[in-house]
Amino acid sequence: MATQAHDLVFTHRFVSGSDPTTLLLLHGTGGNEDDLLPLGRELAPNAALLSPRGRVLERGMPRFFRRLAEGVFDQQDLALRTDELAGFVAAAASQYKFDAGRVIAVGYSNGANIAASVLLKHPRVLSGAVLFHPMVPFEPAPLPSLPGTPVFMSAGTADAMVPRPLTERLAELLRASGGRVTVHWENGGHELSRSEVDAARAWLSLASIPNT
Repeated sequence: MATQAHDLVFTHRFVSGSDPTTLLLLHGTGGNEDDLLPLGRELAPNAALLSPRGRVLERGMPRFFRRLAEGVFDQQDLALRTDELAGFVAAAASQYKFDAGRVIAVGYSNGANIAASVLLKHPRVLSGAVLFHPMVPFEPAPLPSLPGTPVFMSAGTADAMVPRPLTERLAELLRASGGRVTVHWENGGHELSRSEVDAARAWLSLASIPNT
């Protein structure tokens, strides 16, 4: 059963692990707190898993923030929800006693976008990120400080939802902020492929994750 603790605003699941790292699992539009648990366990078999359900509904489908149209984000809501997610991670770390300095986001599509927003707005919340098919959530001014923060991004060359320039722009922003960014390209669309997961798992096994 999903957990709704009184001091945590997201319905979520938490699975403890033997590794000091916790994966923050962030689903795509229409997903829920169960969707990425198998993926998280595959990417990091011994990590703890924290998987919240997005609190915004779009035609009954959970999301992490509102959008005005395809690829057009409600920036006011995005800012609010980004703050909300950052606070949730801190509250969950306190409740479940995991290391708040070793949290790696794993997000797909809408989940990748809110993870990127947390990196750009609250750079000390995440120690790293795996972003499957992200786009630029917003462009901060000034840029945050992400010295050495490892980020894996994957994208499809034929992704109609996320054109290549948007992926490349996000990589530029993260690198300009000091992040160590790896971009993996697939000859496909917006779907998550087996080879992307394999590439992310290999990257994660070698990534040097700094304490935030």
